[in-house]
Amino acid sequence: MTTVKYRLGEWDLSELATGPQDPDLEKLIESLQYKTTQFEVEKKRLTSRMTQQKLQKILEMLADITTLSSRVGGYASLLHAADTQSDEATSLLMRVSKLGSDVTNRLLFFSLWWERGIDTKNAKRLISGAGDLAEYLSHKRRAAKYTLSEPEEKIINTLDVTGASALVNIYDKITNAYRYKMRINKKTRVMTREEVSNYVRSPSPSLRKAAYRTILSKYESGKGVTGEIYQNIAQNWADECIKIRRYENPISVRNMDNNVDDKTVDTLLAVCKENAPIFQRFFDLKSKMLKLNKIRRYDLYAPIMKRSGDEERRYTYNAAVRLVLEMFERFDETLAAHASGVVDGGHVDSSTRRGKRDGAFCSTIAPGIKPYVLLNFTGRIRDVFTLAHELGHAVHSQAAADKSILVQHAPLPLAETASTFSELLLYDHLEGNMSDNERKITLAEKIDDLYATIMRQAFFTLFEIDAHSMIANGSTIDEISQTYLNNLTGQFGLAVDVSDDFAIEWSCIPHFYHSPFYCYAYSFGHLLSLSLFQRYKKEGRDFIPTYVDILSAGGSQKPETLLAGHGINIGSRGFWQDGFDYIQEQIKSLVKL
Repeated sequence: MTTVKYRLGEWDLSELATGPQDPDLEKLIESLQYKTTQFEVEKKRLTSRMTQQKLQKILEMLADITTLSSRVGGYASLLHAADTQSDEATSLLMRVSKLGSDVTNRLLFFSLWWERGIDTKNAKRLISGAGDLAEYLSHKRRAAKYTLSEPEEKIINTLDVTGASALVNIYDKITNAYRYKMRINKKTRVMTREEVSNYVRSPSPSLRKAAYRTILSKYESGKGVTGEIYQNIAQNWADECIKIRRYENPISVRNMDNNVDDKTVDTLLAVCKENAPIFQRFFDLKSKMLKLNKIRRYDLYAPIMKRSGDEERRYTYNAAVRLVLEMFERFDETLAAHASGVVDGGHVDSSTRRGKRDGAFCSTIAPGIKPYVLLNFTGRIRDVFTLAHELGHAVHSQAAADKSILVQHAPLPLAETASTFSELLLYDHLEGNMSDNERKITLAEKIDDLYATIMRQAFFTLFEIDAHSMIANGSTIDEISQTYLNNLTGQFGLAVDVSDDFAIEWSCIPHFYHSPFYCYAYSFGHLLSLSLFQRYKKEGRDFIPTYVDILSAGGSQKPETLLAGHGINIGSRGFWQDGFDYIQEQIKSLVKL
């Protein structure tokens, strides 16, 4: 373990560019445009009779352009995330978004030719020699039925920059500028959302309630704008995907993009809904532990008791990083090297500050470039787990770094596997040094997180299904809010008292705006991780090659196919139920403690 002391701070983007006016950034843009022009020459050479070698050359050219585009677009996106209020960063992001749309349009001819301009026999012949890119090409053929003509696709790509994507940027700019006033110890403090959110886990019931009301009231006051933004995003989704592309239903778009079957996702969501009573029983138990007649929605993440000698245990950033890196080293040295490389390379933006994007994410630019991680670290145990989660993403993409950029990224449901598995490893790493009280507290927090990352995300998706349908039929913002409130009462049953102010909570969820129907990937990834983790506990170090093999596949295989090769059938109800059986065992362990 390095002796370097890790400090809170901003990431170093100099590997991508030194600033919006960096001459090298302009050279990258010029190179991107030049290579795109070169690629356009291939249009007249496309033929069903081309050799496998010729197709391979075209795919290499496409990967080269994609890498350049990702470098330029990634830099603009990361710069903007670090300061969403910067006019310079916003201007660059808009410029790069337009450039990306133009490049996508100019490359479009190849995808359309591959999807529609080549017969099945020759497509199979070419796929057979494509190696790791075979599934990439097969997936494009499956998506062909939803593809439009080249002029239509170009129009959609062009208008998206100032349409749905622009609406998302406006939502971010508005909500990231929010400042929250909250009274703490008889003093009014002005905080970021991340700072206020820490109080939803306060031992004080009044502070928990105040924290939620502070956030929800801000979104309630702005619902006229953020609600209309959401209505337009959902309507745009329906207009393009249902009316124009003829997808069966709105979520099918995300499923196709994730390369998973509709039936697989339907099964996942159905099993999650059926198992809502498991968490209802947990919240009944938690209300007793908190000495409440009935737990309120404000109390959902309340600590069950104070940690001995310390109301809220705090971690320095240095301690958090070392803890997470030790966890990776304990599991596998190669994966640990991937994680430490991200931190040591200055690729983590960890401090909280005005204008910075809320939440956390990991951004992979291209093979050969270490991923970038954003988090808002405030010293809580949850922040340590968030660091483990995002470095898990980083480890995943680096494990697949030998793949082409066209397939380095795992499909979204699998993309959450390494992140949630890393959280489970961290809990396992911490558990051995805990007292009984610490174990009880941490186990309760773990079950809280299982709720938040599995059940809550599944019900988010069920809400989106309803909301998109309602918006297509002209529903109002208040009607959408009432549907969300009904969604909450459905998942909590009689176990949790849900107050009306939570009706607007849906507008606080960035994923609904950024990536419709994204959230089920968390349920998918976490239940899958529970399955993999149980195998690890049973098989020990013999399991590690299996795990690394799954990560290193990236997006080169369809999820159902990749996992079936390791004895996992994600199309069966029994597989998903196994995850909930594990959760029930965790709740039983908490009862014993």
